[in-house]
Amino acid sequence: MSSRESHGLLHPAGSPEDAWWRHAVIYQVYPRSFADADGDGVGDLAGVLSRLDHLTSLGVDALWLSPFYPSPQVDGGYDVSDYCGVDPVFGTLAGARHLVATAHERGLRVLVDLVPNHTSDAHPWFVAALASAPGSPERARYLFRDGRGDHGELPPNNWRSIFGGTAWARITEPDGTPGQWYLHLFDPHQPDLDWSNLQVRADFLDILRFWLDLGVDGFRVDVAHSMVKAEGLPDWDEPVRMIGGAEHSSPQEAPAPMFDQEGVHEIIRSWRRLLDSCPGERAMVAEAWVEPADRLARYVRPDEMHQTFNFPFLTAGWDAEALRKVIIDSYVADDAVGAATTWVLSNHDVVRHASRFGMPDPTGRPNGIGARDPQPDAALGLRRARAATTLMLALPGSAYLYQGEELGLPDHTTLDDDLRQDPTYRRTHGVELGRDGCRIPMPWSAGAPALGFSPTGRTWLPQPAMYHDLAVDRQDGHPGSTLELYRELLRVRRERGLGWGSLTWYAPLADRPDVLAFHNGEVLVIANLGTRPAPMPEDTHVLVSSTPEAPTDQIAPDTAVWLVSAS
Repeated sequence: MSSRESHGLLHPAGSPEDAWWRHAVIYQVYPRSFADADGDGVGDLAGVLSRLDHLTSLGVDALWLSPFYPSPQVDGGYDVSDYCGVDPVFGTLAGARHLVATAHERGLRVLVDLVPNHTSDAHPWFVAALASAPGSPERARYLFRDGRGDHGELPPNNWRSIFGGTAWARITEPDGTPGQWYLHLFDPHQPDLDWSNLQVRADFLDILRFWLDLGVDGFRVDVAHSMVKAEGLPDWDEPVRMIGGAEHSSPQEAPAPMFDQEGVHEIIRSWRRLLDSCPGERAMVAEAWVEPADRLARYVRPDEMHQTFNFPFLTAGWDAEALRKVIIDSYVADDAVGAATTWVLSNHDVVRHASRFGMPDPTGRPNGIGARDPQPDAALGLRRARAATTLMLALPGSAYLYQGEELGLPDHTTLDDDLRQDPTYRRTHGVELGRDGCRIPMPWSAGAPALGFSPTGRTWLPQPAMYHDLAVDRQDGHPGSTLELYRELLRVRRERGLGWGSLTWYAPLADRPDVLAFHNGEVLVIANLGTRPAPMPEDTHVLVSSTPEAPTDQIAPDTAVWLVSAS
């Protein structure tokens, strides 16, 4: 291999003996859309159980289950009405216990979603709060406030909901008169809890214990940075966004009063103490849209979370310089606190990267793509998505995959607006299309009803025609398919120890800002994000290429390769 020069070691190697979550590949299952066993058109836990072989053949280490709790399903289950149960649409508690046990038998760990910022308005806590008087212990669980104005007719402050509109809803008191207002950072059916309330804290520790006793290996914590609000709930004049964008002011300014407050760390530490007291290596990952990297790293100090999602990596787009900066900033910040870095390109809240990277601006972050919008270049988007994943899975640390990305699934970008269910679409009056396009049911078998998702052919959202050729059975065993690329990447990643490896920049391509090149141990990774070919180093052998045919003397644009010495 040509010169091993570098700009110095950026990230030191770990060990295969490190805790599993420091180098795991974790697969997100969105149960509504993964597999439907009972034929009602909505995925369920029995469907997940029936497809565990897919996950083991893929080579992932764990699965994360998005919410399956009892819920009115206003926001895809993130409006929870019972934290210690299973919604009948998904199955039973016994079924959840069986799924966790069976996954463990297959060598898969299981994370479940924890939704601590808000409950459903159908939760017994909130129902009791509505039936109780202002100032009562029942109302103290939530952020009820008197309104402003002569008659309390104005919201308590000017906060806006992340889903659009005001973040406050006014109730009618038990006596029929207009009453107090309650905070909802998301939908009005999702009232925010008051985490200064000691009973709320005690109840959530019990919820964590319940699932830990059932056998789960940890939790993905929904909007973990939002639980604590600034004292006095001061007005905030800046835009408030989280899904698909930044939710705070610039990094140099104080965080928004509804996000990233100091008190959240005390809550996280109490949870960490509980997890550390349990047998096995239990872990938590925070959904925390926090910048800059050194501030986000505070969530993964040794006595807090085990991981945070690396959203700056996801939002950097198809841009080599932006990705390089995120990689450097992430390792510097996380290594300083002894934390593992994570990597992610898609999830249930963002346009899939196979679509984002095919847009006219591949660095953009649309909150949904509709039939009247410019449409992605499907072939270009898939080519870049495969290259981006090849880059991501070579980085030391832990990686998250979103169901269907191993098939190269794009968003449904021509979904009929009348079928949209994301509350964002309704609350913004269609200005924001929302996240339905990335939540389309999985295609398993091209010739089966609902492409194998449901035995009856029913689907809660329709599958686009292009999913037919991307179904699992159309790719399984076919060299060059996206499914086989993922399997190969995960196999080589494991065999070569890339997850616990080291990162050193590769100097000979330093003059190409559109190329990312680094060593992870003995593997040289080159990702060409530019518009002209990059030279292939001499005396190298291609381990894996993002393209169906491995390059020989040049690395084409929109291509990533893993190389080793040919000698």
